[in-house]
Formats: sequence, C-alpha cells, structure tokens
Amino acid sequence: AEFPTVAFKACTQQQSRNLKQSRLPAATAPEEVLSGGACVGADCLLRVLANYSRSGEVKTTITVGVVGYPNVGKSSLINSLKRSRACGVGAAPGVTRCLQAVQLDRHIQLLDCPGVVMATGAPSAAAPLRGALAPQRLRDPLSPAAAILRRCPPDQVGVG
Repeated sequence: AEFPTVAFKACTQQQSRNLKQSRLPAATAPEEVLSGGACVGADCLLRVLANYSRSGEVKTTITVGVVGYPNVGKSSLINSLKRSRACGVGAAPGVTRCLQAVQLDRHIQLLDCPGVVMATGAPSAAAPLRGALAPQRLRDPLSPAAAILRRCPPDQVGVG
C-alpha cells in the first residue's frame, strides 16, 4: 500500500504517434507479447498514478519526476505512457540534457530528467559502468572492461 510496484516494459516501436500498448498485465502476458515492441503494464501504472492524483473525492494535479541512472529508459517510459514521442530517446547516454515536463492528462504531469549518477569516490571505472559516459568517449576502455570481468563468474565469459 505504501510502495506500489508495477511490472512495466516500455514501448520499443519507432513510430512517432500511437505507440502500441498491450492491455494484458505484465504478470500474465505471454512471451510473444513481452518480446514484442508494445508497451506492457501501462494500464496498471496509469491507475497507480491516477490514485495518487485523488485526494479524497477531489482530483488534484500531481507532478511525478522520473529519475534514474543514465540510459535506463526514463524517456521511453514517459513516451510509452503518453503513447507518442514526447521525449527524445537514443541508445547512447546523454540524449536528455535538461528537465522536460510532459502533460500526461489533466491531472498528471511527468518530469523527464537527465540521468543521475551520484559521486561515490569510486575508481574511474565506476562512471562508465553506471552509464554516465558513452563507451566511445572513454580514454581507457580497459579499466571498465576489467571491472566487468571481475564481477562475472569465469564460466559465463568463456574463461577457464
């Protein structure tokens, strides 16, 4: 009741309008629906947001910030709920450069923001592993690669 969790898959279609949403809940959707380009779980997430916009019997306007690491799908989530390309998306981190407000309906506004990476004082390999730097911009690609390999069991990477 306090921390609702919703299974959600953003739309991967390339069209700019009427992005497809599956009406099936993510928990019961068959594999072909989950692996397709349609958004799954939007109905449930929209219901949760609509419930937050109700204060007793009165509908109020809410603003919801979509925050997370770079390149995890924040803009894709907003586009999927809006069912149009309201926010730019891309495979490389850094497409969203400033805060953008997207009106979902009369009572719900979503804020798309650039990816957030907290400074941890960790070695230089941490930023690329968190998606804060595009791989093409790395001066030393070996440190992040070595950090990934240290985290993987040898049988998963074909070593040993």
